[in-house]
This record gives sequence, structure tokens and C-alpha cells, in this order.
Amino acid sequence: MNLDLQGKNALVCGSSKGIGKAAAIEIAMLGANVTLMARSAEVLQQLVQELDHSQGQQHDFLVADFSDSKDLQEKITQLTASKAIHILINNTGGPPAGPIVQASPEAFQQAFHNHLICNHILVQACAPGMRAAGYGRIINVISTSVKSPLNNLGVSNTIRAAVANWSKTMANELGPDGITVNNLLPGYTETGRLFSLIDTWADKRGISSDEMASQMKKNVPLGRFGAPRELGGVIAFLASPAAAYISGTNITVDGGRTSVL
Repeated sequence: MNLDLQGKNALVCGSSKGIGKAAAIEIAMLGANVTLMARSAEVLQQLVQELDHSQGQQHDFLVADFSDSKDLQEKITQLTASKAIHILINNTGGPPAGPIVQASPEAFQQAFHNHLICNHILVQACAPGMRAAGYGRIINVISTSVKSPLNNLGVSNTIRAAVANWSKTMANELGPDGITVNNLLPGYTETGRLFSLIDTWADKRGISSDEMASQMKKNVPLGRFGAPRELGGVIAFLASPAAAYISGTNITVDGGRTSVL
């Protein structure tokens, strides 16, 4: 199986922690040069040192805040002017929890901007380099809500579905250029966002966070939460030459929790 990413340049968004960090680690281990992207320069600077360098990889980082699309546009334009990006991992923290009927129009606008518009800015900047190289991997970290909406995540359910359909359209258009586009749908994964949601839901039910977590695990056939590295491994595979014929699809990684195929 060809998993070799030597000579490939990857841009990993939201890579200071959680699934993004795990993806950056796994992709670097396959030989890629990784550009980390998040809001904290201090955290990214430390993580650059932690990434695998054993194959001569050259890693760096880019500080960006998705709430400022103009700044993001300028920074990604500068980055792609200096080197081609062959692998793009779109990964952004989810919108706040809450019933959809209580969500403000501004909440939808902000989520649409951070998740779809910023993804689009990055793809437009990276696609020409992928096309020229005849190699491109775009992987969007979304949610299992694409297949089955999750309770109390109204804004997230709506926006994730929009990103999924944007991605499928992109896969159809970029396929002839040797560029694949896929969505990773994580289930309950041990990240800061999951634990924050657990605390919120536990408080509303008047139970402890441990009890809330235990109840959630009972809904997972494998009986546990996923580890970020398990998601990172799937992302790294999708970024590799071995996944060249996988495109335009949703890959669910949730321990079997989602009730639909």
C-alpha cells in the first residue's frame, strides 16, 4: 500500500489541538511537509517541533483566525505563492450548542462564514497548485450530523450539511484534475469540544458530567469515545496515494453510533 507523502505539502487547519493536531502528526509521519494553521502562535511553534522530521520534512505554521476572512485570504495567498499545497485539511471548531428555534440569524451567518466561506477561500487558493501537480487531496472534517442531525445542535446540523454538499460539488468539478475531495464525519471524539458539550448537557439534565459521558457511550456499539489519533489516521490515509480512487464521499468514524449507512 502506497502511503508515502514525501515531497507533498499539507495545510492542516485547526491543528493546535484535537483532530487537527492528530491529523498533522499522522500526515507528517508519512513524510509530508506540514503547515499548521490556528490562532495561537505559541502553541503552533511548539507543535512544529513535535512533528516528525526523520525524513527531512520542513514544517512551519500560519496564524489565522477564521472570523477574519480578509486576513485569511491574504495569508493563504502569500503561502501558495511560495509553495504548492497538495493536501488541504479543512477543520474548524463547531458552532455553539442549542435548539435551532432559539438560534439567531447572526449565529447562522457566523457559522456559514467560518465553515463554508473560509473553506472555499482555502480551496480556491490551493486548487491551482494541486492541479499543476496532478495531485490533490481536500479533506473536510465535518460531523455525523450530515447523515443524522444531532439533538441540540441546530446551527451545526444546518451548516455541516451545507459544507457536505459544497464538498460533493467540488469533488465533481475537481476530479478530472486528479484532485479528490472527501468528508470525514467524526462521532464522539475525545476533544475539548466534546467535553464542553458533555458539561453543558449534564448541567441541563442535572446530572454529573461522568454520568452524561457514560450514557453517551452506551449509544456507541464499541462502547467508548474515539481518540483523536484514530481520526487522524483516517485523514492521513485519505491524503495518501492509496486513496486515489476515493472521492466525493462521507467517511463516518464513530464507533458505529450513527444509525444510517
